[in-house]
Amino acid sequence: MALERMRTCNHIRRLCAELGVSRKTLEKWRRQKEARHETAPVSVQLPGETLEAENCRLKRALAEKVLEVDFLQGALRNIEARRGQNTVSGGKVSTPRSGA
Repeated sequence: MALERMRTCNHIRRLCAELGVSRKTLEKWRRQKEARHETAPVSVQLPGETLEAENCRLKRALAEKVLEVDFLQGALRNIEARRGQNTVSGGKVSTPRSGA
């Protein structure tokens, strides 16, 4: 997103200040992106096949994210349940020291 903003931006210094990065960093990112595009393999698939493959890849990624969210929500519920158990009694968190 930063590179797209850089491409359409009129004031690079303002953009750098907004993003909290130096101009050198933005230039480095731009060069890296250009290098990736130059070395990327040329696709020999038909446009419809490319879209279908992309669709499958995105569906898999979405499914993985849904699983991650479900896992994290379950973990959060467990943590909240444990916290609720610790505060219900109203007792002390630790036991007093022994006299010995």
